[in-house]
Amino acid sequence: MSKLFGIGVGRGIAVGPVLRMPEPLSVPSDSDSQANVEHEIARAERALSDTRDWFSERAANVSNEPRAVLEAAALMATDPAVMTDVRSRIRLGKTAERAVFEAFGEFREKLEALGGYLGERAADLADVSQRAIAQLRGVDAPTIPQSDTPFVLVARDLAPADTALLDLTRVVGLITSEGGPTSHTAIIARAKSIPAIVGVAGAHELSDGTRVVVDAAASTVTVDATEEEVADANLRRREWRDEQRAPIADGELKDGHKVDLLANLGNPREATDAVSRGAQGVGLFRTEFLFLDSPTAPTVEDQEEAYVQLLEHFAHRKVVVRVLDAGADKPLTFLRSGHEENPALGLRGLRTLRAHEHILREQLQALVNAQNRTEAELWVMAPMVADAEEADYFVRLAKSMGIRTVGVMAEIPSLVLVAEQVFRSVDFVSIGTNDLTQYTLA
Repeated sequence: MSKLFGIGVGRGIAVGPVLRMPEPLSVPSDSDSQANVEHEIARAERALSDTRDWFSERAANVSNEPRAVLEAAALMATDPAVMTDVRSRIRLGKTAERAVFEAFGEFREKLEALGGYLGERAADLADVSQRAIAQLRGVDAPTIPQSDTPFVLVARDLAPADTALLDLTRVVGLITSEGGPTSHTAIIARAKSIPAIVGVAGAHELSDGTRVVVDAAASTVTVDATEEEVADANLRRREWRDEQRAPIADGELKDGHKVDLLANLGNPREATDAVSRGAQGVGLFRTEFLFLDSPTAPTVEDQEEAYVQLLEHFAHRKVVVRVLDAGADKPLTFLRSGHEENPALGLRGLRTLRAHEHILREQLQALVNAQNRTEAELWVMAPMVADAEEADYFVRLAKSMGIRTVGVMAEIPSLVLVAEQVFRSVDFVSIGTNDLTQYTLA
């Protein structure tokens, strides 16, 4: 018996045999290409486009953090700067495979040099590159091994698609030799309550079939655990699972002040579990699931039924719904607004909806209808609001259509700077910490 150490994610415990991720694809040859340049460029563009679609299709079938991870990977696949670099390398005589490998490799090195959160995004670029090269070669990209029995997955680092699409009936724990507390492995492990330890020195020496105990709280991996250690781990694992399944206790600060515990949901199906866990309402309900991967916008009737399905679970409780957040990382076919050099700073969120106001009006109408059919306390807010004028526009429109409580998300620094003006018109403000932090520090 020996122990390995790393950075634990969560507090869970897993016991099982090791299965290792397969090795990455071989490095493409650096020999000069003999193919037609334009033909090679077309091959590379098609492979990267197919890779983007692969990520997008899988993002549509998951929610919360896994969806965000896959959507980000889809964006990377056709990033304009990377695409330009790939074309340039092909024109210099590289094959499509080698050009993709080198272009993504160079961008990965730049991210790694930055360190921190951005440094840990480097693994995402490697995954996109591997999948694009697999497309070019006509082979399958390395993926999670299959097993009829539960196992602990060991890898150098897990790709965003692998972590987001983990089969929790088989993968009971994760061990990686790379990655940190903000890597995708850690993010998804937290979201899915999978015991994980990242940055484990010596993980590469673990062989298939080795029985290990993954103790996330202690940040340890026990190798070749004894029967006594396994029995103790299984007992603690059952206790942890019972704790996870137990209803959430009422929120309360040390001074006795009560705090509502609200769910974060991406589709109505998640409401049942949220209620069973003790959620006292919904702090954020994202509506993109209704619009993604469709050539046309959903009808008012279809939207209304989805909102009713959600609101019926929370009679007399607060449910905060965010209207469609489209643009940048969530482009939609029926909301095209032409080419933008930097979509992240262009038509996003409320700006997109304002440019296509009929879409916004239809969504608000569906929400009003659902509000009138249920007893939930519906709050509606707009995303990516830039200033007081935009906030006032949304509040006036929503209230004129019958929404009772209307607010905005504070995700852009310019809105925060005029917060006093904004509060004169809105009923509430919800702080979007992820985007606000990124736009503030960009």
